[in-house]
This record gives sequence, C-alpha cells and structure tokens, in this order.
Amino acid sequence: MIRKVLTIAGSDCSGGAGIQADLKTITAFGFYGMSVITALTAQNTMGVSGILEVDPEFTAQQIDAVFTDIRPDAVKVGMVANSSLIKVISEKLKEYGARNIVVDPVMVSTSGSRLLKDEAVDSLINELIPLADIITPNIPEAEVLSGIKIEDIESMTAAGHLILKTAGTNTLIKGGHFTNRADDLLITGGGSEKWYYSDRIDNPNTHGTGCTLSSAIACGLASGFSVEESVGNAKNYILEALKSGLDLGMGRGPLDHCCRLRKLGE
Repeated sequence: MIRKVLTIAGSDCSGGAGIQADLKTITAFGFYGMSVITALTAQNTMGVSGILEVDPEFTAQQIDAVFTDIRPDAVKVGMVANSSLIKVISEKLKEYGARNIVVDPVMVSTSGSRLLKDEAVDSLINELIPLADIITPNIPEAEVLSGIKIEDIESMTAAGHLILKTAGTNTLIKGGHFTNRADDLLITGGGSEKWYYSDRIDNPNTHGTGCTLSSAIACGLASGFSVEESVGNAKNYILEALKSGLDLGMGRGPLDHCCRLRKLGE
C-alpha cells in the first residue's frame, strides 16, 4: 500500500521551497503527498516580497479534510507564521493522534527574509515542538530555540542538548551555515549524539534545502525507518539533489528535486 505524507506549510510560487518543494520530495520518494497551506508567499530565488497568511479556521478545515479521508502516515510542519496558526495546528494534530511528526521551525528564509513573527516563537516552542518526533532547526533557528550563540562544534552540541531538554524531542541541528562543512548533529532520546558528516557541495543553489530535508525525513518515518535512518536517507537525497547542479533563476536557485526520477528515465 502506498504511503501518505502530509505537509503543513507555506506556498512558494517559484516552486523551490515550501509546499511545492515538499510535494516534489514526497513524490520523488514514491509516496502520495497531501498539503495544508498556511500562507501564500510571493517569492523567487532572490527573496520574499509578500506574505498572505491563511485564516486559522480555514487551516483547521484543511486538516479536517485530510485526516477524515486519507489519513497520513507522517506529517511535516513547516512555515507557520503566527501563534493562532500554531495553536490550531497543534490542537488538530492532537485531536487526530497524528504520528511521525517532523517540525521544521522555519523562522528565516534562505534569502534572509523573516518568516515567523516574534510572538509566535513561544507558541512554537511550547505547543507545536513538543508534539514532534524530530525537529530540524538550522543554526540561526537553533540559536533562537536554545539562547546559545553557535560558533563551533562545542556550542552546537550544547545547544542541541538544551533544546532536547527543553522540548523533549529528537533534535537535528543542520550545520549548513558553517562556511567549510555541512555536518549535521542529531541528538536523540537520552541525549545520544550522532553526527552526519558531509563536505560542502560547491553549489550556491540551495533554495528550499530545509523544506526538502524535513519532508524527506517524514518519508523515512512513514516507511517505518528509525529517526537515525530517516535522517541518513534524507541527507543522501539532499546531496544527490545538490550534486545534480540544477541552475534556475537569477538568485539562489532551487535543488533538483527530480534528480532520482530523471535518472530512472535515462
């Protein structure tokens, strides 16, 4: 039976991040993708020029429509711009007993645009993150969640343990903001650490990398893989999509989400 994965996130009209990146990723893994849109964004490879948030009640209606008909095997939550949206999403996930939840605490876009209001950070930490099986902050997001300035491996590790202690959920800190490496740190359960080492790919087109990674992890969890295995498989997919060398747009372009499908057609 085909696995089903739901993404709850914002729309990217240029197709490189958000809902569009999530659905492409879910399809690349051979699963059935569904979406609940929390915001419309006017954006492209050069930045975000506008955000129109979806009404929380309508967001709830979307979630109801999915869970009462085609129940997902995993849920990825991305951009949720305000506390009202976070509250209704959290309530609905609890109501339906959603499983295999991946939360990507999207606060800032790849281009540097702020996507999460200040008042929503507490709601994210206290209401949504505790429901997750794993969260996937990048370094700036992990700094906000932990209150620790991350400048090296030691401070990255300390931040991860503090987030785990506070949120009580598996935490993957993405190291892509370091200049010479792209090593990610996963801290699980009782505080065990696992590093995923990788060289930085010489490709400036990284628009939507975080969205894509979290969706790929959700696909792994939907398949029954462990958190550790799901992260490893997702990392491999990201590396393939970067190495493919897709070059679109005038700014920082998107990954090649269809790299695996393209190989099958060759």
